Amino acid sequence: MLSLIGLGLWHEKDISVKGLETVKAADIVYFETYTSVFGATIPQLEKFFGRKILPANRKLVEQEAEEKLLLPAKTRHVAVLVVGDPLMATTHVDLLMRAKKHNVQTQIIHNASVLNAIAQTGLQAYKFGKIASIPFSEKDYEPETPYNILKENQSIGAHTLFLLDLRPDENNFMTVNDAIRSLQKIEIKRGEGLLKDSTLCVGCGRLGSLDQKIKAGKAKDLVKVDFGKPPHCLIIPSKLHFVEEEFVGNL
Repeated sequence: MLSLIGLGLWHEKDISVKGLETVKAADIVYFETYTSVFGATIPQLEKFFGRKILPANRKLVEQEAEEKLLLPAKTRHVAVLVVGDPLMATTHVDLLMRAKKHNVQTQIIHNASVLNAIAQTGLQAYKFGKIASIPFSEKDYEPETPYNILKENQSIGAHTLFLLDLRPDENNFMTVNDAIRSLQKIEIKRGEGLLKDSTLCVGCGRLGSLDQKIKAGKAKDLVKVDFGKPPHCLIIPSKLHFVEEEFVGNL
């Protein structure tokens, strides 16, 4: 069996009781280390769970899954710990599809993710539109997809959540400030008025942790704010409900 277990947002104790029991019962346990950032290290997880935890990087999950995960899961119970919810990253959905092709039994143990944690901003969850990812630019290439999604969401009065790129193996994490600057570059090129200096933005750092930081303000001001350690995310709201307006105004 292959079990994908959500760890929750930040602390090892955020895992569900079902998830904890599954970790203790598994034969092999991996901790997926590249799709997000977690507050606990592998040694801390090993101490908490009382067992060996193996790191699973991008290469293992995407290129070596058959050898390291799926074939062993035919005869043994393999568990993979994932930050947040197990199916937030498309690579884990792909892993499920491959498991099905190999006739490997699977189970998913869900947990909190950024998608419900953003409710701490006071913005109503059902008013969010498409999620956009802002990647690091490569050489002279600045992808405009995030701007296009913002435009689409704004056209229907929906808030936009931007998930920010991270490369843990390189110790490189996009910040709220980087994200705003990236969108500003596209705005200068496109000139459609989606991101002005006065545009309301909400930046978030380490949602779900004890030292999380949530700050709302104009783009020109928020781009100067230090949100601390990763992971970060950025929200550009559309038209606010009066309850949202009051809450966000106090962030």
